[in-house]
Amino acid sequence: VQLQASGGGWVQAGGSLRLSCAASERTFRNYAMGWFRQAPGKEREFVAAISWGGGRTNYADSVKGRFTISRDNAKNTLYLQTNTLKPEDTAVYYCAADKESWAPVLRTGIADFGSWGQGTLVTVSS
Repeated sequence: VQLQASGGGWVQAGGSLRLSCAASERTFRNYAMGWFRQAPGKEREFVAAISWGGGRTNYADSVKGRFTISRDNAKNTLYLQTNTLKPEDTAVYYCAADKESWAPVLRTGIADFGSWGQGTLVTVSS
């Protein structure tokens, strides 16, 4: 499945952005999805994941309570609502699909995901 992330931009601290990730195929609904981010000079890290059916979610501690991951399988689209943004949230945000369809366990490891989108830049100023 091919993925296209969008919705990034520049925002002041405390602001919000809604990121979207459009999938090219209906098989999108068969895969758990994740958001990851990579800040300048740092390694890519897990942000949030959602099961293929949308009933389970998982978040990195750094974003818990501020970010919400969701999906619309009818529209083949993944979302990440980011609220109360902080300067340390500045990064390129990537969406990715679990390598295993109908995965029984919601995974968060970078190596468990593939079909990476091109990323969308979020810049949070203080």
